[in-house]
Amino acid sequence: MGAWVRRLAVLLGLALLAGLGQAFWTGGQGKLEAAGIHALELPEQARSTLALIRQGGPYPYAKDGSVFQNREGRLPPRERGYYREYTVPTPGSRDRGARRIVAGGGTAEFWYTADHYRTFKRIRE
Repeated sequence: MGAWVRRLAVLLGLALLAGLGQAFWTGGQGKLEAAGIHALELPEQARSTLALIRQGGPYPYAKDGSVFQNREGRLPPRERGYYREYTVPTPGSRDRGARRIVAGGGTAEFWYTADHYRTFKRIRE
């Protein structure tokens, strides 16, 4: 049984290494997990929001473009003001909903959250 467990551990390790190119930040302990999302996989509203960010607006919500503080540390640590947040409209929602795109460094990097900052996926283009 010991040899079987070692083989499984090696296979799992190789699988993890293969997925590191698609890593995303998950929070306070600096933990990376294999995942992310391609821009074409985003909901239509998120793709539209991404296009608005790239063209500099105009934005439909007053809070769009405000500083995202990253208080929970779910994104990689950066200086204050590095991250800005933008609303991704949620069909049927009476308010801004839970979906956001957070832009880092202007347009250097983008992150998507569908659950109001609990988890993020790095947007790949």
